[in-house]
Amino acid sequence: MQAGSFFRTAMAGVCLSLVVACGGDGNFGGSFSEGNSFASRYAAARNALEAGKYDRANSIYADLLEVAGADEPGVRLEYAHSLLRAGDYAEARNQARFIAQGSEGAMRASALYVQGTAQDELGRDAVQAGDNASAKAHFSGAAAALGEALKLQPDLDPVGAMAGRLKEIQIRLKSLA
Repeated sequence: MQAGSFFRTAMAGVCLSLVVACGGDGNFGGSFSEGNSFASRYAAARNALEAGKYDRANSIYADLLEVAGADEPGVRLEYAHSLLRAGDYAEARNQARFIAQGSEGAMRASALYVQGTAQDELGRDAVQAGDNASAKAHFSGAAAALGEALKLQPDLDPVGAMAGRLKEIQIRLKSLA
């Protein structure tokens, strides 16, 4: 996946905002059990994500969504990113789409980048399976999501990885026409 550096940069910003929002008790307003605060579970999810333990990260993020409150969009974005890294492209797309529908600005753009990347991967899988109709639909959705994200927040693509992915998608779409 070409978008690794973009996601690390975007996720660092999301992480920082979640940590800053954390109250003095290390809790965002919800907890799992005494001594097992939201902040500690969040840190465990981040550590699992960065260590490549995506099943563990996904499980923790799914639990965190239940108690995230106002921080739910940021947690859901990280969950979508973890799903993407795990290769669960359909669920990553669904989670990112959910965020994008209810967000604006950088959060919407970040969600659209994840959604577009997931749809691109789904399109590639469809091509491999010989399902050109599904591939075209996925690539079209990916192009729309990435195109909008690049217009909204081009600074979230500092090295041009998403712009490059968009160009590749457009080429694949032409080949399927």
